[in-house]
Amino acid sequence: MSPRDLSIPGQRHPEKAHRPDNAQPKKPDWIRVKAPVSEGYKKTRDIMRENRLVTVCEEAGCPNVGECWSQGHATMMIMGEICTRGCTFCNVATGRPDALDAFEPGRVAHAVEKLGLRHVVITSVDRDDLADGGAEHFAQTIRAVRHRSPETTIEILTPDFLKCPPSALETVVEARPDVFNHNLETVPALYPTVRPGARYFHSLRLLQKVKELDPAMFTKSGIMVGLGEDRQSVLQVMDDMRSADVDFLTIGQYLQPTPKHHRVERFVTPEEFASYEKAAFGKGFLMVSATPLTRSSYHAGDDFARLRAARLAKLGRG
Repeated sequence: MSPRDLSIPGQRHPEKAHRPDNAQPKKPDWIRVKAPVSEGYKKTRDIMRENRLVTVCEEAGCPNVGECWSQGHATMMIMGEICTRGCTFCNVATGRPDALDAFEPGRVAHAVEKLGLRHVVITSVDRDDLADGGAEHFAQTIRAVRHRSPETTIEILTPDFLKCPPSALETVVEARPDVFNHNLETVPALYPTVRPGARYFHSLRLLQKVKELDPAMFTKSGIMVGLGEDRQSVLQVMDDMRSADVDFLTIGQYLQPTPKHHRVERFVTPEEFASYEKAAFGKGFLMVSATPLTRSSYHAGDDFARLRAARLAKLGRG
């Protein structure tokens, strides 16, 4: 059997191959971005290639890759480029992943040092094939970055560890990342069609448990809009997150990667995003990023500085 060519959509997403095509609507002016061409972009790309690292920026087709990479910012995606889940919104390849690479944590740490990152975001595919969901690999990567770049703040964006014992989450939290991010992605009513392998209240409880294990750790979560949700359901997700003591909320426009993916129901206007941001701050989030191009790790370093300052200001008032 020949290896899969992940550049071919049918081989990248075999679970979506038989789905009917969804027409991709024309993007409004506020969504368009320039093609990446800068020297900074090329330097970041070269460091990633040299260290044989996968980035979610490329795998998920992020629209901000040109801007972020030109500034030396990249989100590392560990544990391979093949995910065991098949969410209908996601462009990461689905299938049976390869074995973990024991040298990957060291290569991530080397790249972080070479890029001179003040803040790094580390995410991963879902690894339902591993007993701990890859928790120990996350912990090793955090420790490796800490060793090589002790001044760098570390943000992780984890899977849900749905099929793992509680010790998996404990392993990651004990490695002491600065920010623990796990995205809810959408409103509960859309989970069966958008995120079929996940469970909304499990993900919410995961975020709550992080705070129970380490009350000082910043927690973060995000959703996409334009998938078919209504405003009231978005406001309810905000309330749910605040009940789990989530500090930082991101909201961005869903963009359809291919015709086989979940359709874009509508493009949410910049004014609606501003309204969501105002509502979220009113509900007590320390930090909110809500724009059409917002993604989990977009401007993550600058946002982390603001997040830390907001907590200090709140404690000062207390």
